[in-house]
Amino acid sequence: MQDDPIPFVRFPNGAEVPALGQGTWAMGEDAGHAMAEIESLKAGIDLGMTLIDTAEMYGDGGAEEIVSQAIKGRRDEVFIVSKVYPWNASLKGTVEACEHSLERLGTDRIDLYLLHWRGSHPLAETVAAFEMLKASGKIGAWGVSNFDTGDMEELLGVPDGANVAANQVLYNLSRRGIEFDLLPWCQSRSIPVMAYSPIEQGHILHHPELIRIAKAYRATPAQLALAFLLERDGVIVIPKTSNAARAAENRDCVSLEITDEDWQALDAAFPPPEKKKPLEML
Repeated sequence: MQDDPIPFVRFPNGAEVPALGQGTWAMGEDAGHAMAEIESLKAGIDLGMTLIDTAEMYGDGGAEEIVSQAIKGRRDEVFIVSKVYPWNASLKGTVEACEHSLERLGTDRIDLYLLHWRGSHPLAETVAAFEMLKASGKIGAWGVSNFDTGDMEELLGVPDGANVAANQVLYNLSRRGIEFDLLPWCQSRSIPVMAYSPIEQGHILHHPELIRIAKAYRATPAQLALAFLLERDGVIVIPKTSNAARAAENRDCVSLEITDEDWQALDAAFPPPEKKKPLEML
């Protein structure tokens, strides 16, 4: 099944990335798990899941250090996404945080650098820092995370704010609020959406309807939940696992061909929003 290609998503700067990547939330927190985490990321890279998402927040930088081990000797094969804490996102602080992330990652560039969520520093200041980092070649592009539609509209109003390359938000079958306005807003402007926690940290995998439909395709509930997100235009999905076999399972979700009838059954089990909802976060 892994012969089926992973679909690609194009960023505004022309960079193309696999729509199925790898997350690293909670990695780097326990030295006893480090080898399994590294091997899982390596396995994912081998399978074409070459986008790796991390952040200075994850494991207090430990996840970035795990990534550095996983990509050693393979930097040009991968697309690295990292994030700056909102309280570090001043003009000077953003640059310094990026330098620290680069050091932990063992690389000279981050392909996509995100503001993790909104804080007290003015957006114009953070964007100016991002643009400086981009001009110096330390980042390839910049974006945001946990921004709702109003935040995105405000961002586009600041100098160079229109250069935003992505918005990473909580999105899965049980958290479909962005489908009402934020997702179409981003899609209409060709701004990719990165879906974090795509299986709701495993909580949705026991849903009887998800299990029933997955069994019909000889798939796991997680594979079906990932396939649901991959059906959306411009969405990049970043499941996290520390198990190499599970990474291969995740990769196989791209081979699922779900009927319209079963998509409708999933909609009935996990209804799409009928009105605007506040952006959810974890």
